[in-house]
Amino acid sequence: MKPSDRKDAVNPFGKLTFLVVDDFENFRLSMRQMLRSCGAEKIELVANATPAIQYCTYNHVDVVLCDYNLGDGKNGQHILEELRHKKLLKRSSLFLMVTAETSKEMVMGAREYQPDAYLTKPINRAMLDQRLGNLIRQRNALLPITREIDRENYPEAISLCLQTLPTQPRYKTWLMKTLGELYFLVGDLAHAQKVYDEVLSQRELSWARLGRCKVLLANRNFDQAVDGLKELIQKHPDYMEAYDLQAEGLEKQGRPAQAQHILEKAAEHSPNALLRQKHLAELAGTNQDIDTASQAWRQTVSLGTYSIHDNAEHYLSLAQSLSDLSENNPDEEAVERSAEALSVLTKMEKRFADDEAIGLKSRIVQCRLHAGQGRHREAEKLLVSVSADIEAMEALPPDMGLDFAKTLFRLNKADQARQILADLAARFDDDTDTLQKIENLLDEPVGFRQKLEARGMNRDGIKAFEAGDLEAAVDAFNKALSIVPDHAALNLNLVQVLMKQYAQNRNPVLLANCQQCLDRLSKLPEQHRQHRRYVALSRKLKGLTA
Repeated sequence: MKPSDRKDAVNPFGKLTFLVVDDFENFRLSMRQMLRSCGAEKIELVANATPAIQYCTYNHVDVVLCDYNLGDGKNGQHILEELRHKKLLKRSSLFLMVTAETSKEMVMGAREYQPDAYLTKPINRAMLDQRLGNLIRQRNALLPITREIDRENYPEAISLCLQTLPTQPRYKTWLMKTLGELYFLVGDLAHAQKVYDEVLSQRELSWARLGRCKVLLANRNFDQAVDGLKELIQKHPDYMEAYDLQAEGLEKQGRPAQAQHILEKAAEHSPNALLRQKHLAELAGTNQDIDTASQAWRQTVSLGTYSIHDNAEHYLSLAQSLSDLSENNPDEEAVERSAEALSVLTKMEKRFADDEAIGLKSRIVQCRLHAGQGRHREAEKLLVSVSADIEAMEALPPDMGLDFAKTLFRLNKADQARQILADLAARFDDDTDTLQKIENLLDEPVGFRQKLEARGMNRDGIKAFEAGDLEAAVDAFNKALSIVPDHAALNLNLVQVLMKQYAQNRNPVLLANCQQCLDRLSKLPEQHRQHRRYVALSRKLKGLTA
């Protein structure tokens, strides 16, 4: 052993750089004294998040000791979140959360960003020397591996893990976990699964079970993965990564409602994870559960106040969901939601004042809010300014164009809305996601409550048709079409039922009704999913009337 290595083993604190973050000066000074007595030499003290993040931006830090509660502004969770997001902490760096608070909500929220350990106040020198000393010794022993990971030289990191396993048995758990993650990163799923299976054959460890399920998902073994994650959550209900992965698996199975339910359970256990709240909000919106979506967006906006993940789109999505809930609804709760949406948009404009597009997006939603509450003069006045700004734009972004078209439909300006959607479809003809959204809006240019009502009637019509009750099917489809008369699938569903009735009684009125349905779809874009069906039924009707 070299003399320098012996010195490092005796005093593992010596060469490292420490950052202490705490809003109480006495605690900062006390920590510096304890660290010095442990052998530390390079120690920086800061009071809150701003200088902490700034220091990490321009300096390498080996160990961060950060208090959770830092007074007003960002807390320790926000600092850890930002350091991880900006990659200001190397894999070899240690982050210890220091706190007098041990509430489940705090611990669960902080754990989302994987601190290396928690230190509970009050802290004495012996505790610091033992807990931190052990972590530093592990860090030093595994430094060659973490350096290669920081360099993104994953094959070399894998090779070093395999070399270290026989010589450092005390760190076997860390090495196997890292090895599984590295194999997954480089796409070697077979070796990743082999690592996890080997660990699980000796001991049931949550991270190994999660890793195995992750491999199963990547290999499209969705059923096995979802079942494995369900079992993992039953055994370890606080293991949040399992909820996220199970939701992903359920979505890939085409079960978005069940995926939403899992994320709701996760949010109950750990309510302070912004990105999970955002995922829940998006999923609930897709499921047309606007109440849950608005609550999750509300939480996302709230958590974003001091978060690196704060985004104007969160405010906008909250306002849009509140607009949907308040539209054409005069009751007191709807009025309150409309007022809340306007308040959210005002905050958004102030918070993101440097972004010119934000003001325009805000006015588009405001216009819809006023129209939804019967304030047509305010809506029309806003529409004039919005239309002028949009006409002056070189190219309308798809998200803004879709939302503007939605507003135009609500203000009974359907022709203008359809023109905007046609222009978007032509510009983004190779963007399947945008085309799908355009198609959905063309089919259902109404409020979400009306959409749900029409969809329910459509389901009733399909059930009646499958049961052979053609009269009930016709009745259900006609009721749905009274809400969304241009809905392609609904019109074609009715045509099919009417043709079947015609085959039974040869009543020419039935064919005339078919023609009316098809005439409504005469301008159906070729990109529409129902276009081929429309063409086929048009030809069939032509054959019947010839």
